[in-house]
Amino acid sequence: MFRPLSIFIGTRYTRAKRRNRFVSFISMTSMIGLALGVLAMIVVLSVMNGFQREMSSRILGMVPHATIVGVKPIDDWQPVAAAAMKNPEVTAAVPFTEMEGMLSYKGSMQPIQISGVDPAQEGKVSIVAQHIVQGHLEDLKPGEFGVVVGEITARRFRLNVGDKITLIVPEVSTAPGGITPRMQRLNVVGVFKVGAELDGSMALIHVADAAQMQHWEPNQVQSVRLAVKDLYAAPKVSSDIAGGLGADFKADDWTHTQGSLFSAMKMEKTMIGLLLLMIVAVAAFNIIATLIMVVNDKGADIAILRTIGATPRQIMAIFMVQGTVIGIVGTLIGGVLGVIAALNVSEMVGWLERVTGQHIFSSDVYFVSNLPSELQGGDVLLICSAGFILSFLATVYPAWRAAKIEPAHALRYS
Repeated sequence: MFRPLSIFIGTRYTRAKRRNRFVSFISMTSMIGLALGVLAMIVVLSVMNGFQREMSSRILGMVPHATIVGVKPIDDWQPVAAAAMKNPEVTAAVPFTEMEGMLSYKGSMQPIQISGVDPAQEGKVSIVAQHIVQGHLEDLKPGEFGVVVGEITARRFRLNVGDKITLIVPEVSTAPGGITPRMQRLNVVGVFKVGAELDGSMALIHVADAAQMQHWEPNQVQSVRLAVKDLYAAPKVSSDIAGGLGADFKADDWTHTQGSLFSAMKMEKTMIGLLLLMIVAVAAFNIIATLIMVVNDKGADIAILRTIGATPRQIMAIFMVQGTVIGIVGTLIGGVLGVIAALNVSEMVGWLERVTGQHIFSSDVYFVSNLPSELQGGDVLLICSAGFILSFLATVYPAWRAAKIEPAHALRYS
């Protein structure tokens, strides 16, 4: 089978046993280093994807994807919900009221965001019902002023189902200050735990109780909460729906409340990826040292090839092939091992915890009790491509030096 001279000799040099064992050792070290760098990038980025997925599912499973807010309290929310459901991106629309206040219990206080919900329909737009650890979401009944608090809030105040807690909300008045506090006793009927900061900053009451606290009619709500198929389409979807309903409505979405958090996670992934890429670059550029020593070792061979008619371009291609083969093999080994490790990292950490008896991710300290991982094909392709490109670039200078060797000079001192 016909093979170009450069590929034939370059691959033969890669397989051949060299007289200088140190050169072989450096070549193997470069390959191993490149494989380890690629493996580390794949595993770390997969773990970061897993954490981002967990945070997305938990936080965005609790906060509204989007809301259609009335300029004044909405008397009948169902026509608004019906208009929203006509959009193919919307999967559910339920009544929703939101307030901010302070929780007070035995002299201790903390800020809280109160969500007025309809327990019968909340499951369409929220995951809270799946994460109730005490009580039941259905225990929120209109007129009874029940509240479901987060696990961090319950732990901070040492609350249990049946305890009474005071909610303080600001109320506009004719007093000189313009705002007076309104207090409402609430009965703890449940505790939820989603494993995020919302466990300490969010609480749920019945939407009718929220209306009563706002001095509205029992059927009035502040907004209609939407669940959408594509989270990143939520701003456009909610804006289109609000625009179709007229000037009495405006749109809000999760990017206004949680956008900074997810932007920070995206930037963190990018920066860590760049730092890990430096490890791959160091390993790839070790190929430079390998090829320079190979060029010095093969000086006589280069001179003979030049004497029998090989062009400088062919000589250069020989060593570029050799270095590229080292890079490709190292990158492929690292890629395969990285994919295997990323798919099994949770099991490996669990095994390590069982062997050592130590909990690496304790649920009492961290929001997650295991090491999540999500392997994305785009990340693997990008990392392996970077390894290939860096390996190829590392071959250029040593190959250029090999092409500049003068045959007479090399044969004289060989």
